[in-house]
Amino acid sequence: MPRPLGELEDAVMTRVWKWNRPVTVREVLEDLQRERSIAYTTVMTVLDNLHQKGWVRREAEGRAYRYEAVSTRASYAAALMNEAWSQSDNAAAALVAFFGMMSEEQQQALHDAVRIVQGPRPGETAAAPVDTAGEAAADTTGEAAADTTGEAAADTPAETGGESSDETAAPPQEPR
Repeated sequence: MPRPLGELEDAVMTRVWKWNRPVTVREVLEDLQRERSIAYTTVMTVLDNLHQKGWVRREAEGRAYRYEAVSTRASYAAALMNEAWSQSDNAAAALVAFFGMMSEEQQQALHDAVRIVQGPRPGETAAAPVDTAGEAAADTTGEAAADTTGEAAADTPAETGGESSDETAAPPQEPR
């Protein structure tokens, strides 16, 4: 079952996702130190754990590594939503309750996403591209663009062999 990242893992992954490029421990450390006191070795351990869990890939550069996200934050959020939805014994009721919690802006984003997935209805023009912080985009044909990592949205760390021994932070899906 997907579980949210731990607080520090989320803080690190937020930067990796936001910067959308390979990052070093030092870069993440310096940015995190603007908000909190944290040691280099702590950030290094978190990135190593995220690598072992399948959240990031790494490439050696001298005596250090550069880390890059395996999938997007949007894919992570989608996996969490899918898992939560699948836990309901009445999927339609869960969706109705969820939609009732949405702001008008979120409802419009949902409407746009459905139009992108389904394509325009007869007589309707194609949906304009959607760009939510670079995570989801569509072309004028209504097809969703590939994420920036080249990975399919369904690719999760568990599908690439990621496992977790930490109950507070796990990849979006565990093997069944």
